[in-house]
Amino acid sequence: MTIQTQTGGPAEPTVEIVEQRTCYQGFFRMEHYRLRHRRYDGGMSPLLSRELFERGHAAAVLPYDPVLDRIVLLEQFRIGALDAPGGPWLLEIVAGIIESGETAAEVVEREMLEEAGCTLLALEPICEYLVSPGGTSERISLYCGRVDAAGVGGIHGLAAEGEDIRVFTVTFAEAMALLSSGRINSASPIIALQWLQLNRSRLQQLWSP
Repeated sequence: MTIQTQTGGPAEPTVEIVEQRTCYQGFFRMEHYRLRHRRYDGGMSPLLSRELFERGHAAAVLPYDPVLDRIVLLEQFRIGALDAPGGPWLLEIVAGIIESGETAAEVVEREMLEEAGCTLLALEPICEYLVSPGGTSERISLYCGRVDAAGVGGIHGLAAEGEDIRVFTVTFAEAMALLSSGRINSASPIIALQWLQLNRSRLQQLWSP
């Protein structure tokens, strides 16, 4: 199979897939590829062997109350951070996997209720980014969502999925301090908070009562 890609890379950008097979199929999937791709000098690369982790795509939202100037954060256990400095309980934002037939906006609306116990009042797109394209196809659609943060907090999540999520709110200044100190150390909240730092005044005007 030959794939024509977008311009901006080598002349006549081409990927030639020689073989593709599934190495593992469980809750996630691992694919093995043997392929060649067009090089910048116009030739083709040697035959390459690559594994690709397939876990689907996701959507995430930073819940922000423009009236109280407060941000809703989650804290939960993450296996991928088991050996990370600071331990595997991460400060995050609301997120979920996009299921078949769902839009990214529908996912964040659903997950806002399940994970944070609050209702999404408005939604502002931030960006869509590749999580780690060297080894996975996963893309995240990232948003900022307007919420009423008064009274938000407690323990949330679906017991059937083993979720144990602590929900709390912080001021904008406190969130920036957590970001600067490295306490917030995963991609979605870092990107979303940096975006909010640039767009906060505009959002407060856009979402004013």
